[in-house]
Formats: sequence, structure tokens, C-alpha cells
Amino acid sequence: MLTATPVLCGAGVLLLLFAPQLSPALRFVAVCALAYLVGSLSWGYMLVDLVMGEDIRDSGSGRTGMSNILRTAGGKAAALVFVLDAGKAVLIVLLARSVTGSVEVEVAAALTALCGHNWPIYLGFRGGRGIMPGFGGLSVMAPWIAVAGGAMFLVVTLSTRILSLGSIVGTLAVALVSLALTLAIGHHQLYTLYVFLGGALIIWQHRDNIRRIANGTERRLGLPGLRNR
Repeated sequence: MLTATPVLCGAGVLLLLFAPQLSPALRFVAVCALAYLVGSLSWGYMLVDLVMGEDIRDSGSGRTGMSNILRTAGGKAAALVFVLDAGKAVLIVLLARSVTGSVEVEVAAALTALCGHNWPIYLGFRGGRGIMPGFGGLSVMAPWIAVAGGAMFLVVTLSTRILSLGSIVGTLAVALVSLALTLAIGHHQLYTLYVFLGGALIIWQHRDNIRRIANGTERRLGLPGLRNR
């Protein structure tokens, strides 16, 4: 997976250089294909494998995202994974914007990158929950909505020490704020569509957390990352 990174970077550069020569349909396909492959880069998995020689999916929640890295490898590693996982979606949306200038392609690329993160081809389709790439894509397309969601995430997480609850409530808050802005001031409907579709994927990936929250057995910050069976 690590060796694929420079290849994907090169593919992105080539797409930027030769995009004007491609038809709109081919540009759409090329951007979305690259978005999925870049989204599939599981930085949490690679970091833990390189530093600890372990498969992050054997610890904690079994996911590859920031929250499981925080429990397994600590705060510094989690911060790095946060930047890298959000950053890959930021780059993909910026690439889509540069290559096509189309909001439709931006949204499609952001959703495809999120799907790649959640179901990465490099790891047998076992990845993360989508919070970081979802936030990264939204921070480019609708930054103030991303800020609102991030603020709600922090408030809920710090007050309850339940990271998954903060993620779920933050995702729902983003959907409500985006819908309100669309109805009130005509915020771009496609960005709201992204929020709802991406949010649905993120909530679906948290379905096991939702069950544990309802049962009162969800892990809290500060507790060890023992694998849930």
C-alpha cells in the first residue's frame, strides 16, 4: 500500500496535465477512480504496521481510523492519522475542482474517497468509519459547516469521553446545519446531498457503536483498546 502512494501521486499529476484533452465523461471516471484508490490508503494501518509491526484491525474496534489509533498507538499517532486521512479527501476535492470545475464531480469524488476509506481495496475492504475523510472533503466544499460539525464533535466527546458519540452527534449536526442553510439562504443543494449521503455511510459504519451506546457498554477515552468480540 505504501508503495502505491507515489504511483497515485503521479497519476494525479498526469490527470492535471492531460485533463483538457479528455472528454467530460472520461475526466469524471478518472477522477472518481483516483479518488477511490487514494481514499483506500489506510494511513492508520500503515503507521501501526511500520512502527509497531501490528495489524491495527486486531486491536480496539478493529477499524483503521483515528479513534482506534488513539487507543492503540497514542495521541501523536492519532493526530498524524487525522491530518493524513482528512488530507487525502482535501486533495481529492481540490483535484476534482481543478480538473473539472464541476460541483457534481467534487461531490462524487468526495463520496468515492470516503467509500475507499471505509472499504479499502488494499485491505480486503476492511477500513475505517469515514469521519476524517468526510470532514476533510466537507472542509473544502462547505468549511463553515465543517467547523460547526467539528465544534459539536468536540463538545460531545469532551463532555462524555465517548468518541463515537461525538462522531455520531457531529455528523447529525452537520446534516441539520446544512439543511437549514439550504432552506434559508440557498446553500448549494449538492453539498447538502453530500452531507446526507456521506453522513448515512458514516452512521452505518457506527452501527456497532450505536448498539453499545444504547446498552451502556461503549468504550470511553482513557480505557485500553481491547478488541470487541
